[in-house]
Amino acid sequence: MIRVVVVDDQPLERTGYALILDSDDEIEVVGEAGNGSEALRVVGQTEPDVLLIDVRMPVMGGIEATRIIAAEHPGTRVIVLTTFNLDEYAFGSLQAGASAFLLKSTTPTALVDAVKTVARGSAVVSPGLTAKLIEHYLQSVPASRSLPENVAKVLGLLTSREVEVLTAIVGGLTNAEISSELRIAQSTVKSYVNSIFAKLGLRDRVHAVILGYEIGLDPGRRG
Repeated sequence: MIRVVVVDDQPLERTGYALILDSDDEIEVVGEAGNGSEALRVVGQTEPDVLLIDVRMPVMGGIEATRIIAAEHPGTRVIVLTTFNLDEYAFGSLQAGASAFLLKSTTPTALVDAVKTVARGSAVVSPGLTAKLIEHYLQSVPASRSLPENVAKVLGLLTSREVEVLTAIVGGLTNAEISSELRIAQSTVKSYVNSIFAKLGLRDRVHAVILGYEIGLDPGRRG
């Protein structure tokens, strides 16, 4: 069973999410909270697999709570929900450690699928957001953060092949596409990806993209 905690300051919405998730045979809602501060307590008590949390709440918002939970409870994956498709919320939540950013207008089926996907260790982002994320970093990361020494400091932890795989990930390639481009088995690509994430402390591919653009890694220079 995938154990989930639901956090939203609106009782009706919170109950609705819980009912949707509990209706699936693979998911169990083990706790609820009305703000980020309460979420910290409930997560500490229940250690869920997935936390579903609203962005805008009193006392403590979803992004701040996500940052704390990602640091203190790395085994809990976070899905951030919001009514507003604002870049600042999306980027803020992903940088804080969330594995998914979804609009509240998403369908019940998509919500259930998102919970199952992040529980398996993957990331989920609303369509088009990954492209926005890349565009955002291309336009806003200061030139000083793209200095060669910043790249070397991070990439020095990786083998040359792992650097190639990371660069391909930053360029938006799937494991299958990386396998084809580098002419290695998909199982080998998966092993490289897991090694990269472990060495760099990355939670998933979205955060690999964030890191890549923060250090000025150029996905156009593969091979």
